[in-house]
Amino acid sequence: MRASDKAYEALRTDIVEWRLRPGAVLGEVEQAERLGVSRTPLREALARLVADGLAVQQRGRGAVVSDVSLEHVDDLFALRRALEVESARIAARNAEPATFAALRSRFLEAGRSTDPETREAYYRLAGELDHSIDTAVDNPYIEQALRSLRVHLARVRRLAQDDPERLATSALEHAAIAEAIAARNPEVAAAATHLHLHHSLEHIKTHAGSREDT
Repeated sequence: MRASDKAYEALRTDIVEWRLRPGAVLGEVEQAERLGVSRTPLREALARLVADGLAVQQRGRGAVVSDVSLEHVDDLFALRRALEVESARIAARNAEPATFAALRSRFLEAGRSTDPETREAYYRLAGELDHSIDTAVDNPYIEQALRSLRVHLARVRRLAQDDPERLATSALEHAAIAEAIAARNPEVAAAATHLHLHHSLEHIKTHAGSREDT
Protein backbone atom coordinates (compact mmCIF):
# COMPACT_ATOMS: atom_id res chain seq x y z
CA MET A 1 0.00 0.00 0.00
CA ARG A 2 1.32 3.45 -0.92
CA ALA A 3 2.06 5.79 1.96
CA SER A 4 -0.67 8.20 0.85
CA ASP A 5 -3.21 5.35 0.71
CA LYS A 6 -2.16 4.17 4.16
CA ALA A 7 -2.59 7.66 5.59
CA TYR A 8 -5.92 8.14 3.84
CA GLU A 9 -7.39 4.87 5.07
CA ALA A 10 -6.20 5.48 8.64
CA LEU A 11 -7.55 9.03 8.78
CA ARG A 12 -10.83 8.07 7.13
CA THR A 13 -11.36 5.28 9.67
CA ASP A 14 -10.55 7.60 12.58
CA ILE A 15 -13.04 10.17 11.27
CA VAL A 16 -15.82 7.64 10.70
CA GLU A 17 -15.26 6.05 14.12
CA TRP A 18 -15.28 9.49 15.83
CA ARG A 19 -11.71 9.12 17.10
CA LEU A 20 -11.17 12.34 15.15
CA ARG A 21 -14.21 14.44 15.95
CA PRO A 22 -15.77 17.21 13.87
CA GLY A 23 -13.63 20.34 14.09
CA ALA A 24 -10.41 18.45 14.88
CA VAL A 25 -7.43 20.06 13.15
CA LEU A 26 -5.51 17.61 10.96
CA GLY A 27 -2.08 19.14 11.46
CA GLU A 28 0.41 17.93 8.88
CA VAL A 29 3.34 17.50 11.28
CA GLU A 30 1.30 15.82 13.99
CA GLN A 31 -0.55 13.43 11.69
CA ALA A 32 2.53 12.56 9.64
CA GLU A 33 4.36 11.57 12.82
CA ARG A 34 1.38 9.66 14.19
CA LEU A 35 0.89 7.68 10.99
CA GLY A 36 4.55 7.17 10.19
CA VAL A 37 4.52 8.86 6.79
CA SER A 38 6.19 11.92 5.33
CA ARG A 39 4.31 15.15 4.77
CA THR A 40 3.97 14.76 1.00
CA PRO A 41 1.82 11.59 1.09
CA LEU A 42 -0.06 13.04 4.06
CA ARG A 43 -1.00 16.10 1.97
CA GLU A 44 -2.27 13.75 -0.74
CA ALA A 45 -4.38 11.91 1.85
CA LEU A 46 -5.78 15.18 3.20
CA ALA A 47 -6.70 16.30 -0.31
CA ARG A 48 -8.66 13.07 -0.80
CA LEU A 49 -10.47 13.57 2.50
CA VAL A 50 -11.44 17.08 1.42
CA ALA A 51 -12.69 15.72 -1.91
CA ASP A 52 -14.75 13.11 0.01
CA GLY A 53 -16.30 15.82 2.18
CA LEU A 54 -14.76 14.36 5.34
CA ALA A 55 -12.50 17.37 5.85
CA VAL A 56 -12.50 21.03 4.88
CA GLN A 57 -9.72 23.52 4.35
CA GLN A 58 -9.86 26.51 6.71
CA ARG A 59 -7.69 29.57 6.38
CA GLY A 60 -5.05 29.64 9.08
CA ARG A 61 -5.93 26.16 10.36
CA GLY A 62 -5.34 23.85 7.41
CA ALA A 63 -7.49 20.75 7.05
CA VAL A 64 -10.19 20.26 9.67
CA VAL A 65 -12.59 17.34 10.13
CA SER A 66 -15.92 18.39 8.63
CA ASP A 67 -19.07 18.78 10.68
CA VAL A 68 -21.76 16.12 10.84
CA SER A 69 -25.24 17.57 10.88
CA LEU A 70 -28.75 16.16 10.78
CA GLU A 71 -29.63 19.02 8.46
CA HIS A 72 -28.73 16.93 5.41
CA VAL A 73 -29.71 13.46 6.63
CA ASP A 74 -32.91 13.44 4.56
CA ASP A 75 -30.85 14.23 1.45
CA LEU A 76 -28.42 11.41 2.23
CA PHE A 77 -31.24 8.94 2.67
CA ALA A 78 -32.98 10.07 -0.51
CA LEU A 79 -29.85 9.07 -2.42
CA ARG A 80 -29.46 5.94 -0.34
CA ARG A 81 -33.00 4.81 -1.15
CA ALA A 82 -32.48 5.38 -4.86
CA LEU A 83 -29.26 3.35 -4.90
CA GLU A 84 -29.92 0.59 -2.38
CA VAL A 85 -33.51 -0.20 -3.29
CA GLU A 86 -32.60 -0.59 -6.95
CA SER A 87 -29.47 -2.55 -6.01
CA ALA A 88 -31.54 -5.02 -3.99
CA ARG A 89 -33.90 -5.42 -6.94
CA ILE A 90 -31.03 -6.11 -9.36
CA ALA A 91 -29.24 -8.41 -6.91
CA ALA A 92 -32.35 -10.56 -6.55
CA ARG A 93 -32.23 -11.19 -10.30
CA ASN A 94 -28.51 -11.98 -10.45
CA ALA A 95 -27.39 -13.32 -7.08
CA GLU A 96 -26.22 -16.77 -6.08
CA PRO A 97 -29.01 -17.84 -3.67
CA ALA A 98 -26.74 -19.83 -1.36
CA THR A 99 -24.67 -16.74 -0.53
CA PHE A 100 -27.68 -14.80 0.64
CA ALA A 101 -29.32 -17.75 2.39
CA ALA A 102 -26.18 -18.05 4.50
CA LEU A 103 -26.22 -14.32 5.25
CA ARG A 104 -29.87 -14.58 6.29
CA SER A 105 -29.00 -17.26 8.85
CA ARG A 106 -26.16 -15.19 10.26
CA PHE A 107 -28.37 -12.10 10.60
CA LEU A 108 -31.03 -14.11 12.40
CA GLU A 109 -28.39 -15.30 14.85
CA ALA A 110 -27.10 -11.73 15.28
CA GLY A 111 -30.63 -10.52 15.99
CA ARG A 112 -30.88 -12.90 18.95
CA SER A 113 -27.65 -11.68 20.56
CA THR A 114 -27.76 -9.10 23.34
CA ASP A 115 -24.00 -8.94 23.87
CA PRO A 116 -22.80 -5.35 23.30
CA GLU A 117 -19.37 -6.71 22.35
CA THR A 118 -20.89 -8.13 19.17
CA ARG A 119 -21.65 -4.64 17.81
CA GLU A 120 -18.58 -4.33 15.62
CA ALA A 121 -19.05 -7.90 14.38
CA TYR A 122 -22.59 -6.95 13.40
CA TYR A 123 -21.36 -3.94 11.42
CA ARG A 124 -18.87 -6.19 9.63
CA LEU A 125 -21.71 -8.58 8.79
CA ALA A 126 -23.76 -5.70 7.40
CA GLY A 127 -20.70 -4.78 5.34
CA GLU A 128 -20.59 -8.35 3.98
CA LEU A 129 -24.20 -8.01 2.85
CA ASP A 130 -23.40 -4.71 1.16
CA HIS A 131 -20.41 -6.29 -0.59
CA SER A 132 -22.42 -9.32 -1.70
CA ILE A 133 -25.14 -7.08 -3.14
CA ASP A 134 -22.53 -4.92 -4.88
CA THR A 135 -20.99 -8.05 -6.40
CA ALA A 136 -24.36 -9.32 -7.62
CA VAL A 137 -25.27 -5.93 -9.09
CA ASP A 138 -21.90 -5.68 -10.86
CA ASN A 139 -22.27 -2.00 -11.74
CA PRO A 140 -19.11 0.03 -11.05
CA TYR A 141 -20.98 3.34 -11.16
CA ILE A 142 -23.48 2.31 -8.51
CA GLU A 143 -20.71 0.76 -6.42
CA GLN A 144 -18.60 3.92 -6.49
CA ALA A 145 -21.58 6.09 -5.58
CA LEU A 146 -22.44 3.81 -2.66
CA ARG A 147 -18.85 3.68 -1.44
CA SER A 148 -18.77 7.46 -1.06
CA LEU A 149 -22.25 7.58 0.45
CA ARG A 150 -21.57 4.84 3.02
CA VAL A 151 -18.72 6.78 4.59
CA HIS A 152 -21.03 9.69 5.39
CA LEU A 153 -23.80 7.37 6.54
CA ALA A 154 -21.42 5.66 8.95
CA ARG A 155 -20.66 9.01 10.59
CA VAL A 156 -24.36 9.81 10.89
CA ARG A 157 -25.01 6.35 12.34
CA ARG A 158 -22.48 7.04 15.07
CA LEU A 159 -24.34 10.25 15.86
CA ALA A 160 -27.39 8.16 16.68
CA GLN A 161 -25.27 6.00 19.00
CA ASP A 162 -25.43 2.23 19.13
CA ASP A 163 -28.80 1.25 20.54
CA PRO A 164 -28.81 -2.55 21.15
CA GLU A 165 -32.56 -2.75 20.57
CA ARG A 166 -32.26 -1.01 17.21
CA LEU A 167 -29.32 -3.21 16.21
CA ALA A 168 -31.38 -6.33 16.97
CA THR A 169 -34.29 -5.04 14.88
CA SER A 170 -31.93 -3.99 12.10
CA ALA A 171 -30.46 -7.50 12.02
CA LEU A 172 -33.93 -8.95 11.38
CA GLU A 173 -34.53 -6.37 8.65
CA HIS A 174 -31.25 -7.32 7.00
CA ALA A 175 -32.24 -10.99 7.28
CA ALA A 176 -35.46 -10.21 5.40
CA ILE A 177 -33.49 -8.47 2.63
CA ALA A 178 -31.11 -11.41 2.32
CA GLU A 179 -34.01 -13.88 2.31
CA ALA A 180 -35.79 -12.05 -0.51
CA ILE A 181 -32.62 -11.90 -2.60
CA ALA A 182 -31.97 -15.61 -1.96
CA ALA A 183 -35.53 -16.32 -3.11
CA ARG A 184 -34.87 -14.28 -6.28
CA ASN A 185 -37.83 -12.02 -5.58
CA PRO A 186 -36.84 -8.51 -6.78
CA GLU A 187 -39.91 -6.63 -5.59
CA VAL A 188 -39.88 -8.14 -2.10
CA ALA A 189 -36.15 -7.42 -1.85
CA ALA A 190 -36.77 -3.81 -2.86
CA ALA A 191 -39.65 -3.46 -0.39
CA ALA A 192 -37.63 -4.99 2.46
CA THR A 193 -34.77 -2.59 1.73
CA HIS A 194 -37.12 0.40 1.63
CA LEU A 195 -38.62 -0.58 5.00
CA HIS A 196 -35.17 -0.98 6.57
CA LEU A 197 -34.07 2.44 5.33
CA HIS A 198 -37.27 4.05 6.62
CA HIS A 199 -36.71 2.62 10.11
CA SER A 200 -33.02 3.59 10.04
CA LEU A 201 -33.80 7.18 9.13
CA GLU A 202 -36.48 7.49 11.80
CA HIS A 203 -34.12 6.09 14.43
CA ILE A 204 -31.33 8.49 13.48
CA LYS A 205 -33.61 11.53 13.52
CA THR A 206 -35.02 10.51 16.90
CA HIS A 207 -31.77 9.62 18.68
CA ALA A 208 -28.97 11.63 17.08
CA GLY A 209 -29.62 15.05 18.56
CA SER A 210 -27.95 14.51 21.91
CA ARG A 211 -24.60 13.53 20.44
CA GLU A 212 -24.69 16.24 17.79
CA ASP A 213 -24.73 18.82 20.58
CA THR A 214 -21.81 17.31 22.55
